Amino acid sequence: MLSSDKIARINELSKKSKSIGLTLEEAKEQTSLRKEYLETFRSSMKNTIENVTVIDPEGNDVTPEKVKAIKEKKFLN
Repeated sequence: MLSSDKIARINELSKKSKSIGLTLEEAKEQTSLRKEYLETFRSSMKNTIENVTVIDPEGNDVTPEKVKAIKEKKFLN
């Protein structure tokens, strides 16, 4: 997870961008922080999806085969 300081900085730069604009250094920092945030988010989401089991109302496991294969691969390693 991204630190709260970095998230606060992302928000600060976003507000400044909308109000008075950013310097070149600030724009580069904003791009870098956003990239880091997205990488962290995607990694977390991927981990969540790969560890989910889908059960239908009748109690049957209807987890997609692709997810089951990923789980098996992780279990074997």
